[in-house]
Amino acid sequence: MDRFYLIVGDVSRMVPLLPLGVKLVQLRLKDLPEAELRRQIAEAKALCARYGAQLVVNDHWQIACDLGCDFVHLGQEDMDAADLPALARRGVRYGLSTHDDAELERALAARPAYVALGPVWPTLLKKMKWAPQGLDKVRDWKRRAGSVPLVGIGGLTPARLPALFAAGADSAAVVTDIQQAADPVARCREWIAATRPAQVRP
Repeated sequence: MDRFYLIVGDVSRMVPLLPLGVKLVQLRLKDLPEAELRRQIAEAKALCARYGAQLVVNDHWQIACDLGCDFVHLGQEDMDAADLPALARRGVRYGLSTHDDAELERALAARPAYVALGPVWPTLLKKMKWAPQGLDKVRDWKRRAGSVPLVGIGGLTPARLPALFAAGADSAAVVTDIQQAADPVARCREWIAATRPAQVRP
């Protein structure tokens, strides 16, 4: 699993960033008509194929399957509606969000491709009902997750990556720090340099 996990809220945001060397990207679409969901997911799939990136579709697992996508991300509520055995039979991998002990146990029992923990630090993206988890929780989650990759999300910056990875996270997911940057392309380059210094493209 790549150590840099980009999350975008619209397929148009992928266009300038994928050529930089992004290898793992989640398309997180909210409150859109189904036709627009399908259009954006199909476009994202084609873009990722072009640039050799892994697309992860957030929430909309049925559309993702219809369009031949092979990786989805599900929140705890989405797990209630998703047919996880059907996804597994189709070879579709899934990552799962977790915020407390019970959610982690439930997620690990579902044999996910990864589990995500957040917010690690305070986040400005949306109002969260969970307090920042902190690095001690990252260490505990990784101990309990074992070989299942652990993704840290929430309040991450390139400067915080050494501490996050030292605590055991396998990958760092970012939304706000790039999305709200004055120059998202330049900021994305910083993230790639911080997570994969030997693989940065000129």
